[in-house]
Parts: sequence; structure tokens; C-alpha cells
Amino acid sequence: MIGGRSTYTPRTGFERWLDARLPLPRLVYDSFIVYPVPRNLNYAYTFGGILTVMLVSQILTGVVLAMHYAPDTTLAFNSVEKIVRDVNSGWLLRYLHSNGASFFFIAVYVHISRGLYYGSYKAPRELLWVLGCTNLLLMMATAFMGYVLPWGQMSFWGATVITNFFTAIPLVGDWIQQLLLGGFAVDNPTLNRFFALHYLLPFMLAGVVTLHIWALHVVGQNNPTGVAVKSPTDVVDFTPHATVKDAFGIVIFLLVLAYFVFYIPNYLGHPDNYTNADSLKTPAHIVPEWYFLPFYAILRAVTFNIGPINSKLGGVLAMFGSIAVLYLVPWLDTAKVRSAVYRPWYRLFFWLFVANALFLGWLGSRPAEGAYVILSQLATLYYFAFFIIVMPMLGLIETPRRLPNSITEAVLEKRVSGSSRGPD
Repeated sequence: MIGGRSTYTPRTGFERWLDARLPLPRLVYDSFIVYPVPRNLNYAYTFGGILTVMLVSQILTGVVLAMHYAPDTTLAFNSVEKIVRDVNSGWLLRYLHSNGASFFFIAVYVHISRGLYYGSYKAPRELLWVLGCTNLLLMMATAFMGYVLPWGQMSFWGATVITNFFTAIPLVGDWIQQLLLGGFAVDNPTLNRFFALHYLLPFMLAGVVTLHIWALHVVGQNNPTGVAVKSPTDVVDFTPHATVKDAFGIVIFLLVLAYFVFYIPNYLGHPDNYTNADSLKTPAHIVPEWYFLPFYAILRAVTFNIGPINSKLGGVLAMFGSIAVLYLVPWLDTAKVRSAVYRPWYRLFFWLFVANALFLGWLGSRPAEGAYVILSQLATLYYFAFFIIVMPMLGLIETPRRLPNSITEAVLEKRVSGSSRGPD
């Protein structure tokens, strides 16, 4: 593709006939063969391709699992056990799907972190970022409903606790909870609703992902320097340069996933969820899946206040606010420089934010008592302060390092500095 004009040339009569009626080969050629990408992309940029592969894997394994699953409270738990024990390769499908969900979230969190680090949300990529945040929301809704389907103890009580928080919303809270549950408690209508939505939402997610990729191809790929493409030497063709790098990253990622699937398939699951749901026996500590723990810690940090005030509504607002604030990032960051590579103070606060998010995840797995509550409140405070205070303030007071004049200059400087060190 040159200057936005397609360079695709049909070679056969059939290709010319198809190109005149449905130019699908031209679309593939322009989007994935000769599409120009910055020449300095690193392996952090392979997670977009990894996420695409994981989405396809989750949909395919989920569709086959749905053929054997029974969305009934008296049959659901045993139907999952039957899939694992009696269905041909059912154990492989189930463990690919359950562990795949965890690895899906690992990839998306790395993908978001890369966007925050390199400033991929800045103009003209605001809509690209907003679509990505919408993908995260759809993923979280899909995963939450999917976690209920095995109908184990943690599935049942997790659904009970989380849906109960909706009652804190004034006026419409009880109505929203009853709409989700299909009644006044988690029961058979709840399971049917969650199964239907868990089946539907991934296809909605696939649609938004398509828009996300489309928006990316319109505005172009960001790069580690944050410097815009200025000349043909700044870019390379997507194939083979980016495809080979993406393929290597995907293979390594899938090898790690395969290790979990074949050797420790239940490592990321909660032991209580391998017991049939019982509404008369409450687990000692009710926790969601690990990828929701930071948001669960934020929920509890505000809900379980120390003192006379116990604000359930505040906890719900804080939990949803921790996602909503991501939508505002393109407008909260006032810095003129995109990449944290050239912003020393932002880089420091960013890594503190990453450590804080991991700390919130650990706190979410602890009981809501004593020092854990205070630490959760402090960690929650920094989570929001990073977006609402640090990002706007640093853009006004930080002095960034000198930016390279072009992507090519940055690549050449890196090569020269690397060669000047000499052999070890």
C-alpha cells in the first residue's frame, strides 16, 4: 500500500472476478501483507496477536463445551464432570477453556500496560483506546458469568455476593439484581441467564475487536518512541517482519499455556469450586477468580470502612469507577510526549502503579479484616491518584528527555550504542 492506495494486483481470472465483486483478497493483502508498521516494534506489541488467537480459541472450545453442558442446577456440576471424564478429549477442551480464560486476562493486562507505558491512547488513537476498554468490560462480564456455570461452591457464592452489591444502587438496585438473577436468589433462572449471556457476549466481543483492529489500521500503529512515522524508512511491511515476531510470541505464550493445561490444569482454580454448590454451606472466604482480585480489593476497601460508616454503594462505585477511569486516560494525560521511555518521572510512577495493582490482587485474596482493610484503602487511593492526579500533574511539571527526530534515528542510535559497547 502506497500513500493509502492499494498495490494489490489480481493474478488470475478468478481473482479479478472476485476482486470486482468482493475484494476480500485485496483487504487481506493491504491489511496483513504490505501494511506498514514501525520498524522498532518490540515483543510487547505481540500481545495484540496473542489476544486474537486466544479469543478464537475460547470461542471454539466454548462452543464445543456448550454442546455437552446442561444449564440446570441439578445437572450442571455433574455435566462438567462428565465432560472431563467421559467425553472424548473433553478434559482437554475444558482445561483449555478454563486456563485459557486466565491466560486471556494475562495477555490483556500486559496489552493495557504496554498502552499506558508507551502512550498508545494519545491522539489520534483515543477511539482505539476506548474500544479496547470496551473489550475489557465485555471480557470481564463474560468471564464472571462463565465462572458461575460449573456450579461449584465458589461459583454459587461468588455470584450471590457480587449480584448482591447491585442492591446498593438507589431506586433501581433491587430491580437490576432481580433481572440478573431471574428471581430473589441465585437459582436455576440465574444459571440459564448466565449461560445464555456467556454464549452471546464472546460474539459481541469479537465484533468490538474487529472495530478495534479497524481503528488501529486507520490511525496506524504506535511505537516505543512515540514518534510519528515521517518517512518510508521508518516502516516495514507487516509480512514478514511483524508476522514472524508475532508468531514467535504466540508460540511461546501457547507453550506456557500448554504447560498449565497438561501438567497443572487446576492450579489457577479455587479448591472450593470442585465441590457441588450448596446454599446451606458458606465457604470460609468467598473470592472471585484471580484476575478479578484487584477490583474485588477496591470494592471491599470502600465497602468495609473502619468506623461508623459502611458504604456498600461507595464500594460499587469505586469498583466500576476503577474501570471507568480507564476510558478517560486519553484526556487525563496532559503530557506532550507519548512514551515513558522519554519521561523519567512518569516511568517511575507507572512501575509503582503496576506494583500497586499486583498488591491489590494479593489483598483481594486476603480476608477483609485488620491491616488488610487499611492497606487495601491505601492501594485503592494510589490506583485512582495515578490517573486523576499523577497523569495531569506530570504533564505540566515533568521535563522529558530529548526525543529522536524519527523512528529511524532512534533505531540507528540504539544500534550504534549497542555496538560501541563491544564484546563482553
